[in-house]
Amino acid sequence: MIKNIQPPIAKVIPTVLEKFGDIRTDNYFWLKEREDPEVIEYLNKENEYYEAMTAHTKDFQKDLFEEMKARIKEDDESVPYLYNGYYYITRFEKGKDYPIYSRKKTSLDAPEEIMFDCNELAIGHKYFQLSGLSISNDNQLAAYAVDTIGRRIYTLHVKNLTTGEILIDKVESTTGNSTWANDNKTMFYTNQDPKTLRSDKVLKHVLGTATETDELVYFEEDDTFDVAVGKEKSRKYILISSSSTLTTEFRTLLADKPDGKFKVFQKRVRGLEYSISYYGGYFYIVTNKDKATNFKLMKTTEKFTNRKYWEEVIMHREDVLLEDIDIFKDFLVVSERSNGLNRIRIMPWNGDMEYFLPFESETYTAYTTANVDFDTDILRYGYQSMATPSSLIDFNMKTKEKEVKKEQEVLGGSFDKNNYIEERVWATAKDGTKIPMSMVYHKDMQKTGDNPLLLYAYGSYGHSMDAYFSTTRLSLLDRGFIYVIAHIRGGEDLGRPWYEGGKLAKKKNTFTDFIDCSKYVIEHKYTSAKHLYAEGGSAGGLLMGAIINMAPQLYNGIIAQVPFVDVVTTMLDDSIPLTTGEYDEWGNPNVKKYYKYMKSYSPYDNLKEKKYPNIYVSTGLHDSQVQYWEPAKWVAKMRTLKKDDTVLYLDINMDAGHGGASGRFEALKELAKEFSFLLDLEKITN
Repeated sequence: MIKNIQPPIAKVIPTVLEKFGDIRTDNYFWLKEREDPEVIEYLNKENEYYEAMTAHTKDFQKDLFEEMKARIKEDDESVPYLYNGYYYITRFEKGKDYPIYSRKKTSLDAPEEIMFDCNELAIGHKYFQLSGLSISNDNQLAAYAVDTIGRRIYTLHVKNLTTGEILIDKVESTTGNSTWANDNKTMFYTNQDPKTLRSDKVLKHVLGTATETDELVYFEEDDTFDVAVGKEKSRKYILISSSSTLTTEFRTLLADKPDGKFKVFQKRVRGLEYSISYYGGYFYIVTNKDKATNFKLMKTTEKFTNRKYWEEVIMHREDVLLEDIDIFKDFLVVSERSNGLNRIRIMPWNGDMEYFLPFESETYTAYTTANVDFDTDILRYGYQSMATPSSLIDFNMKTKEKEVKKEQEVLGGSFDKNNYIEERVWATAKDGTKIPMSMVYHKDMQKTGDNPLLLYAYGSYGHSMDAYFSTTRLSLLDRGFIYVIAHIRGGEDLGRPWYEGGKLAKKKNTFTDFIDCSKYVIEHKYTSAKHLYAEGGSAGGLLMGAIINMAPQLYNGIIAQVPFVDVVTTMLDDSIPLTTGEYDEWGNPNVKKYYKYMKSYSPYDNLKEKKYPNIYVSTGLHDSQVQYWEPAKWVAKMRTLKKDDTVLYLDINMDAGHGGASGRFEALKELAKEFSFLLDLEKITN
């Protein structure tokens, strides 16, 4: 790494921020002016600095890119699934970045109908995303949404799949979410607040009418809630969901009667969460009603949907999280989580003996997927582990026979799953809680303490971080890296209490769990502080910001992707997308106790004069979830405080948002930057 190039120093313009008599001075508040040429100039200087400092790795980045790309089957396609008389397929062609969406009528031997070739649609755009594909009941029309900026602001279109005509019915600035009524001419869709981007409206559009006259069906007044609209599996009902972090509310409408009025299923009660599925005259409800922390299954008739009529089907269990259900004509399939591992439970409606699908590994992920057909005995599920490529499997729930429909191919000829060892270990947190970790490494690894190790975690929103296979990760494993996922509190890996133990006023458990996992892999000679690296994105980027303030000495390098690091200022600004809906996750800083607690861990507010690890930070100028100025301010401030010669990079994609580049191979180039950062540091360390 080149040491004599000077990093850009952001101009200091103090902004005084006051709350509850507490004064914070933000020297870089001005960086939030996205349209200010001086801001763009500074961001470009950060990019120029990053490019200059890493110029010596450019050839290596290209090699890594080609290496990772070579493992991917470029002319790949999804396993077809049957829906309403058509088999639907998503495929890629060699050398092309974007998917092609197609279908075949009745039989897989039928001619292919290409619905959308995103490679053609993406021409002329630096970013392209097609989303929200919804097919009308008569199979003739497709609603679809397009984002060409990366800010998740979509334009909704309608295409006649028979003639290929794009209809005049076009709606600007939507969320991309839509669904059809059964009359094949009425479409319900969601719109968002133009400033906060909160999904807050459901509108009804009738084909051929002016979109300006679309009827507002529902407006969500509570700014902590988001709305969505869709059709449940039987296609009998259209559902509007209103949800916040802790509370849900549904409205139902018969899909045959689009001009009717939506009926509240069960009005919102703070803390009551539920989701609904329909089958045979009953709604089945996954809910936390009656303090069912890990959720239970209940049912009620179509006529009486108030919670007082709900009847228990599967009771609440303290040690098993009920995650979801799939309903078939003859079977109820329940997705559960026990001791941090997925379970799929098959329950015949006729009362025959229930059973679980058998899984053996301790570092696997299993999940039901694309089960849109109601009248079938076939359950489609996915399976993978950290050393086992993903498979899609069709399982006959009557005969118990299974057919592997597709196993992920790892091209190049050198991959052998037997070359890798998977392990599940448990670190002890400072409060005595056992924290599971899933790890994978090459079989030749020796516990000398000299192995490079990348520790990854997320730890927020109850999002479970399951063990999964990655072809790109092989580029690290085959170079001696150990890869570890820490299943820290804040996720839902060990049930709902695991999530509740890492949010609000217990958020610091997320950070200390990760630090204790870091200490475990060092103490047990998997690695050492000289060779330990950490990675997290978005809320996981907050985690990265917190741990380098709390225990920077444990890490040689940090990768912080689109990091949420200016917690207090962001959560006090209710004009920023997502903020008000986050109060149940982080707390409302307009309440003094939450303000003080947030400030005590907010990475930006807790930077000090000290030594920091080597850090690579990535962000996107158009990010709608974590605004670019958070990492920009964080890096600018850290530059003035760090007392060492470690590197600090800010890499800004000026054409993308929260998810980074849109093309599948462009995303590999971003990954090659991260891997070259790690491997270059290892080269220097050794």
